[in-house]
Amino acid sequence: MSNIAVFGLGAMGYGIASSVLRAGHTTYGVDVVPAQIQKFQSEGGASGDVSDNAASLDAVAVVVLNAAQTEAVMFGDNGIVPKLRKGAVVLACATVPPDFARSMEARCAEHGVHYLDAPISGGAGKAASGQLSIMASGSADAFKAAKPVLDATSETVFTLGDSAGAGSAMKAVNQLLAGVHIATMAEALTFGMTQGVAPEKFVEVISKCAGSSWMLENRAPHIVDGDYTPLSSVNIWPKDLGIVLDIAKSAQFSAPITAVALQQFIAAAGMGLGGEDDAAVAKVYARNAGLTLPGEKG
Repeated sequence: MSNIAVFGLGAMGYGIASSVLRAGHTTYGVDVVPAQIQKFQSEGGASGDVSDNAASLDAVAVVVLNAAQTEAVMFGDNGIVPKLRKGAVVLACATVPPDFARSMEARCAEHGVHYLDAPISGGAGKAASGQLSIMASGSADAFKAAKPVLDATSETVFTLGDSAGAGSAMKAVNQLLAGVHIATMAEALTFGMTQGVAPEKFVEVISKCAGSSWMLENRAPHIVDGDYTPLSSVNIWPKDLGIVLDIAKSAQFSAPITAVALQQFIAAAGMGLGGEDDAAVAKVYARNAGLTLPGEKG
């Protein structure tokens, strides 16, 4: 059994930490919210300051929001990487630019620490059940060192290359599709409402038709229920689709559909919906069309 720390106990990170713990590993949960740490420890997570135990860690999973937070965890004022033993591994799970992943791999190597570019997909439910898809790239030694975490948290691990960057590139492709699908789902659902198609009937029918997608089937029920408890928030998408467009710009590639979807999420954030579930992008369409979504007052 391994000693593992998970930095970031949000919807995804908490599920990852729980899956690692369930696999029998000594698991530290680290978060900026003390209540999340206390909750995880009450469920069997290791107690004590992770910094004091860093030299005993075999692996660290960094499951935070963005590149800046990832870098702060790894190399900030109290960064974990310089405290790790040689041969330990960092699994970086946030959506970040490929160049950033490559730079983190190089900086880890200076400390004798392996780096696995390991962005994740599947949502909070699959994180909690240990059934994530992981788009991973890194050296053979990084994969070997990360195996206990990968085995505990994933249903599928895609081996995309022998150095960092390839995993993040694939995640950018996935996020392009995911963000566009969410925005398009919201557009289709509210368009249907203008034609007398009730949201619940939209889900019933379209989820069984060719126009469906995983995002539609997962997010549209949130609108039907009028429940925007954030499992994946609106605020994630200006970041992730912004990364996609930055990569596209560097490749001299035009991504107009992505750009339009990004504007809808920016509009949602501007309406004060940034902390709500990303299905709340439907409220942008509803406001513009004068529609009343389920659970809202007319």
